[in-house]
Amino acid sequence: YSAALKAFSLGKSLSTGTSKSFFMRQTNKIKKRSY
Repeated sequence: YSAALKAFSLGKSLSTGTSKSFFMRQTNKIKKRSY
């Protein structure tokens, strides 16, 4: 059970990290476009 929970939390943090980097990338694109 703990192993599954650990894997779930890991996947959750991973997904949030990727989405965060994606969001940063999108904001950078928008900033460049505005310039």
